[in-house]
Amino acid sequence: MSRVQLALNVADLEGSIAFYSRLFGVEPAKRRPGYANFAISEPPLKLVLIEGEPGQDTRLDHLGVEVTSTDQVTAAAGRLKDAGLATFEENDTTCCYALQDKVWVHGPGKEPWEVYTVKADAGQMGKSPALDTGSGGCCGGQVGDEPAGSGTDCGCGS
Repeated sequence: MSRVQLALNVADLEGSIAFYSRLFGVEPAKRRPGYANFAISEPPLKLVLIEGEPGQDTRLDHLGVEVTSTDQVTAAAGRLKDAGLATFEENDTTCCYALQDKVWVHGPGKEPWEVYTVKADAGQMGKSPALDTGSGGCCGGQVGDEPAGSGTDCGCGS
C-alpha cells in the first residue's frame, strides 16, 4: 500500500498529537522525543509531527510518498530521473527513528518530496545528509542542484 506523507513542524507537540488524534480518530503509530507519526487508514495518510520552535506557527516540513519496498523506491527514482528531475537517493539511512531507503526531489516552489520505504525501526531520530539545514530534523539542505529548505525547515520522513 502506498500513502501520501505530510510532515509538519509544530510548536506544541502534545497539543498537536491531541488535535490530530481527535481529527482522524486514531492515536499515533509512533511516539519518540520531539516526534510522532500517525498511520491513518482513511484517508491513506502518514502524518508526521516534528517538534519545532516554541511560539512558531505550524509549517510544512516536507511531503512524501511511503511505499512498501526498496524496489518501489528504485523504480520511482528511475521514473523521476527519466522525467528529467534532479534526484538524490539515500539507502540504509536512519531518519525519524526508522531505517529507510528513499529518493528526494523538489517541486517548483522548492518543496521537498521523498519517496521512501521503512525497513526497520531505529533508536534515534537521525539526519539525512542529503537535506541538512541544521534544523535538527532529517533533511533540509540540497537535492541534486536544487536548494532545499527555502521557506521550509525540512525534517524527516517517517
